Amino acid sequence: MKAWSLLGLRISMGWLLVVWGADKIFNTEHGIAVAEKYYFGLIASEVILPFAGILQVIIGLVVVLGAMRRWAYTIQLLFNTASLLAVATSVIDPWGWYLDGSNALFYPSLIIFAASVLLIAFMNEDRFCVDAKRLESQSAG
Repeated sequence: MKAWSLLGLRISMGWLLVVWGADKIFNTEHGIAVAEKYYFGLIASEVILPFAGILQVIIGLVVVLGAMRRWAYTIQLLFNTASLLAVATSVIDPWGWYLDGSNALFYPSLIIFAASVLLIAFMNEDRFCVDAKRLESQSAG
């Protein structure tokens, strides 16, 4: 059950990066608006944003496959930490009772962050990934 759960978590988390990256590539205006509102305008450029999106799609696909997990999971955690920090007011006060600009729809950023940490913590338990299959073939040979 644990291996199947990790597979589902890894695929869904990686695919989230693919979706976010594709948005930067194919919906640049939206990506720029998000970058300006939540990320202090970093990479809010019609030239840079698609390249950032391509990088994010690649990392997402690597996460989905479970390849180069030490690097891919760390990069994924950095992306998701940045997202969590960008919407921290919505996590601290989801209903906006005390903090302006809160939105309960951003609360799942905390869950996504926790899932990123969980993937790293249980990396060695994930049997259905490229890295595990590669290790199996090296041990057998």
